[in-house]
Amino acid sequence: MRSQRTVAILSEGCAANFGDGEKIGERFAQEGFAVQFEMPSAPPDAIVLNACTVKGISSAVKLAKKIRSTFPAPVWVTGCATEDLKRELARLYPDFCFGPKDAHQNENAFQEFLSRLESGKLADSQKTEPLPSLFCHAGIGLVNIEEGCLDSCSYCSTHLVKGTLQSIPAEWIVRRVQRKVEDGAKQIFLTGQDTSCYGFDRNTNLAELLQKILVQVRGDYKIRVGMGNPRHILRYLDALQETFHDDHLYKFLHIPVQSGSDRILKAMNRRHSVAEYFQIAEAFRTHFPDMVLGTDIIVAFPGESPADFQASVELVKATRPSICNITRFVPREGTRAYLLPNDIPPKERNARSAELSRIFQQIALENNQSLIGQTETVVVEKPGQRVGTTIARDHAYRPIALTGDYPVGKSLTVKIVRAEAFALIAEVME
Repeated sequence: MRSQRTVAILSEGCAANFGDGEKIGERFAQEGFAVQFEMPSAPPDAIVLNACTVKGISSAVKLAKKIRSTFPAPVWVTGCATEDLKRELARLYPDFCFGPKDAHQNENAFQEFLSRLESGKLADSQKTEPLPSLFCHAGIGLVNIEEGCLDSCSYCSTHLVKGTLQSIPAEWIVRRVQRKVEDGAKQIFLTGQDTSCYGFDRNTNLAELLQKILVQVRGDYKIRVGMGNPRHILRYLDALQETFHDDHLYKFLHIPVQSGSDRILKAMNRRHSVAEYFQIAEAFRTHFPDMVLGTDIIVAFPGESPADFQASVELVKATRPSICNITRFVPREGTRAYLLPNDIPPKERNARSAELSRIFQQIALENNQSLIGQTETVVVEKPGQRVGTTIARDHAYRPIALTGDYPVGKSLTVKIVRAEAFALIAEVME
């Protein structure tokens, strides 16, 4: 008798991509596969490479090489797999199978890949039993609410793969959140390429979706809203602020500005202004003074002058984010920015990135130092990297490092005793 087949779902990138990976895993589990979401220790029957190329293809290629150097199993490549990634992987590994961008919900593509496996029997596409609920990360329910976006940023390759906005019906989202909570999730991550434009294709919006979840899903859980572009939030800003007063929502907002210069934002085709970003940040800070504000900034975009860069520095100083993802511009094939002449020398690109990182880290440290001495109720998220430590999250989704082993999902009362730029250190109060 054949032992249970196994599949490893290896996802990269954003929470939305990990959420798609969970859906792919659930479909495999429905066919009787044992599913894992990390590099396996024993050879699996199949591997899914759920790629991310937002910062280029090197990470996905590196992971593919690691997979193939370790295991001979059939590999299915999906996710944000751009054409240049597909060409490179096809050159390196002609046996790889490439799925569509919507492989997480494409039954025909799933059946095609199953037919490549040595299962001895094709799957029954008419199965009706419910999908099992799987978790990439213990205690965290990833719930994708939309795919694609309504923007066409000149540097971004993701929209070339994911396409225009496709919002998932609110009723489906509510049911999935309910199921994740019933299965033990203490944190719900609402994810997508751009959560802020959720529902615009269905005559609704993110604030209305959150209200439906809060009304219909009871239980002990918190919601983290994923990244959203600033310009869309302005359409329902007041309603979103009102919704954030609910204790089920982390006081956490990730709104990527990408530059502090309106001239560069125009070149990026970002379609929001610096003033509009400030408007949203100030509005939320007024309502929630200790909230976590996160943003993204690209440095050394083609044509960025020293004055443009300084404008980004001043924006960070003025808004004082606790999270700032700083990246140097990387030209992505197929995008409009790929064709722009980039006259900023590599040494200057590195210097700008280093300077902004230094300034941001000092601000992040000062933000965290202001919390020393406070008592917080936190939720345990995962074991720490060091043996005998634990990472928890406070009401604003700040990482709290604890000494000791505590079960995922457990609520603890802690006192902040030390601060670092990217974490708070606390002691558990008896």
